[in-house]
Formats: sequence, C-alpha cells, structure tokens
Amino acid sequence: MTKVAKLTECGPYDLVDGVRMFPFWGEGVMMNLVDLEPNAIVPVHSHPHEQLGLVVSGEITMAIDGVDHPLGVDECYQIPGGVEHGATAGADGCRVLDIFQPVREDYVARAGGEA
Repeated sequence: MTKVAKLTECGPYDLVDGVRMFPFWGEGVMMNLVDLEPNAIVPVHSHPHEQLGLVVSGEITMAIDGVDHPLGVDECYQIPGGVEHGATAGADGCRVLDIFQPVREDYVARAGGEA
C-alpha cells in the first residue's frame, strides 16, 4: 500500500521534554523527523533497531557507545541495534531525520497506528 504525507503533519509526539517527533513508516522501515529545543537532552538508551540519522539544521552531540560525536548540518550517523546512545542539542536547537530498520513499534504505538 502506498502512503503519501507531509512529514511535519505526522505528529508531533513528545519523546522527552524539549524533543518532538514526526514519524512516518512503511512495512519494514521508518523515518522520524525530530525537533530538539536548545540544549535538549535525549537520555542514553538502546533499542534493537538499526538507526541512521542526518542533521538537517542546527548542531547536536551524539553520544554513541560512550564516545561524543559533535555533528552539524549534513553530517550523519549510523548506530547498530543494541548500542547505547543519547544526544544533546546545540544552543540553537537541532532538527534531525532518523531512519530505523525495522520499524519502531513503540513509536508507531505512540502515534496510534499499526506497523
């Protein structure tokens, strides 16, 4: 089944204080546009899904497996499933586009949908 949407209208859903997501998913992969307010923090966590990310605007420091990676516009990251990671937005906030494989069922549930 084909789906078409404006990503910024797929939500928003709050992840943690100062962090909002706009999810869009298909049968086996998920996109998630994430807006982080200035200095917002995504706590260290892990999940079984592989994650790719692209910084669309602003700056973010990704802490991946205990190593800090300061990233700016057009820089990207890859996180294997099961690896601990977190993030801190820069002083002006940040927007990132994350891709997950397989689909994050917890995000789909939060959006009231089905994977």
